[in-house]
Amino acid sequence: MTEITQHAIALQEEAPAAARPLAPGWKLDALVAQLRLSREITHNIRHQGRIRRTPSRETVTSILDGLQAALFPSHYGQSEIGAGNIDYFVGSTLDNALILLTEQVRRSLAFTRDDVPPEASLREQALAITGDFASRLPSIRGVLVSDLTAAFRGDPAATNFPEILLGYPGMTAIIYHRLAHALHGLGATFLARLISDIAHSKTGIDIHPGAEIGGSFFIDHGTGVVIGETAVIGERVRLYQAVTLGARHFPADESGALVKGSPRHPIVEDDVVIYAGATVLGRITIGRGSAIGGNVWLTRSVPPGSQITQAHARSNGQVD
Repeated sequence: MTEITQHAIALQEEAPAAARPLAPGWKLDALVAQLRLSREITHNIRHQGRIRRTPSRETVTSILDGLQAALFPSHYGQSEIGAGNIDYFVGSTLDNALILLTEQVRRSLAFTRDDVPPEASLREQALAITGDFASRLPSIRGVLVSDLTAAFRGDPAATNFPEILLGYPGMTAIIYHRLAHALHGLGATFLARLISDIAHSKTGIDIHPGAEIGGSFFIDHGTGVVIGETAVIGERVRLYQAVTLGARHFPADESGALVKGSPRHPIVEDDVVIYAGATVLGRITIGRGSAIGGNVWLTRSVPPGSQITQAHARSNGQVD
């Protein structure tokens, strides 16, 4: 029983009999019946019409904590870790996280298939995906170290790596994205999307797991950054807060339904800096070494080495 529930019961017991509420008047049986009708018939949204357990947000958050601790044990791990027991800690933590991950992958796969596969098939596929994902963790850590180094070199306020790992929302967001992107590419798209939303909730940074992001990536400050599903970002790119790499048009099929997955977000080449509040829309290319100024609205490609300011964007018709 929660503390809030206990407090409410205590207040009711202390109230005079005349002040206590009468019998509930919300007709619970009728409400339950109406909700069942909506759930089962009039507004049924179940995937393939079946009741299935979705991935647990709480469990996925725990998995992410475990994966972070396994990747950076002296920063996210337990305080008593030392040279003599660090490998044991990493092995134990990683094994627990991967066991939990397998179940969450299994649950998510049921919502991304058009058929109704047997549970044994889903379990086998989940094990294969988790095993493949696990084999990629060393290379993921390598890329994350390049991101960490880019943050340290790119921010004069950064004093050390622990500060960045523990206190920079941009670093947290990119750790989650690297993990989610790997799962997305392996077919666990639903679970990857959940991970990206957990990152969004924690950091205010919204990166779709399908986005391709090169190494040495740095998001400074970060709040309000949005990176769309089909965005492609090169090496050594730096973004500031409130940058949007979004879509300008949403193609539809003959019936008017949106076409899913079509390339519609920007390509940002190597060594680009995009300053705070800039909005870059559509399948355009920002050439290598360019700098996009703050609050620029950009809907056309720019060649390598470009310096785009608000005034420049306006003179080229970029305020439409």
